[in-house]
Amino acid sequence: MSTAPKRYITPEEYLEIERRAECKSEYHGGEMFAMAGASAAQTLMVSNLVRELGNQLKKTDCFVYPADLRLCVREDGLYTYPDAIVVRGRPKFVDAMNDTVTNPTVLIEVLSPSTEVYDRGKKFEMYRELASLQEYILVAQYHYSVETYWRRPDGSWLYSSYTSPDDTVTFRSLECAVAMNEVYAKVQFDNPEGGSVH
Repeated sequence: MSTAPKRYITPEEYLEIERRAECKSEYHGGEMFAMAGASAAQTLMVSNLVRELGNQLKKTDCFVYPADLRLCVREDGLYTYPDAIVVRGRPKFVDAMNDTVTNPTVLIEVLSPSTEVYDRGKKFEMYRELASLQEYILVAQYHYSVETYWRRPDGSWLYSSYTSPDDTVTFRSLECAVAMNEVYAKVQFDNPEGGSVH
């Protein structure tokens, strides 16, 4: 067993490596972490949300981005790839490459068994450091469930939960809403251990 310390990777080194890489990696605290591929259901949910939000917001000053756009939470701390990002107003980037945004208004994550604890816990804790962030959306992958966290003017967070296919998910910070059956359009619920959930 090797006891050699891991080499600290600077944010600049991470971006240089990441921009040449074939697979995406997140960066946290001087280390890079390879990202697992998304399931068909996860990809479809993200596509549905990006399409619905994009259509509703196309005549506003909002920009809707899918999972390929990188997010810088802290230049010395966390770079990640949310499943979708919405920016109200002019997007701000870490450099002239325009591939790493710093001022999200809304962040959306589709939960998976391997990331759910992190997405709900430490990642959300770090996301809350972003002064621009107004709303955090968690979407379940194996049943109807969308949870929203909206930052109130006093800095506290208002929680809302949607669990019925007849619900409509309100995006308070964007002044729009998406029907739950649009979020989950064409999604087949499969149990993470295998087999369909009925």
